Amino acid sequence: MEYAVLGVIAVLAIFVVSVYNKIVKQKLVVEEATGDIETFLKQRYDMIPNLVEIVKGYAKHEGETFKQVTEMRAKAMSAGSLDEKMETENQITQALSKIIAIAENYPELKANTNFQDLQNSLKELEDNLQKSRRFYNGTARDYNSMIVVFPQNLLAGIFGFKKVSFFEAGEEEKKNVEIKF
Repeated sequence: MEYAVLGVIAVLAIFVVSVYNKIVKQKLVVEEATGDIETFLKQRYDMIPNLVEIVKGYAKHEGETFKQVTEMRAKAMSAGSLDEKMETENQITQALSKIIAIAENYPELKANTNFQDLQNSLKELEDNLQKSRRFYNGTARDYNSMIVVFPQNLLAGIFGFKKVSFFEAGEEEKKNVEIKF
């Protein structure tokens, strides 16, 4: 009888450790995906001043737009959580769209090699950022699913695992508006 109780306890302990480890591994994948997004966002933030300076040289009267873009960049860089970053990213996308639209009005600017190189780099970066967002959302879905199904939900609650947010498209993206590069 004692062996049966010890056997049940051992099986239960192995089960708990196994489920806990699965949840932790999936959470690490979500954190890795978050890191990828943050890396691309940092690269994007680093390119914004260059873009503003190049366009500013041709469109000096657009000072308010440049100021807005600079403020959005600062706000995005100081955002702590991924949720805060998601909120500011929609504003950054709109601001970048305005700058690109301004550039469309200046043929000399569009022909500028530095501007073309920067546009190409930003387009590649935006593509990578979209891929990272999709990867993150897939890992977030898997993690969230894992911690809400029985019996994992019991252990997730005991160990304090919480659902993570999805990276959602902004209003501009929902309207199928693309930044033209």
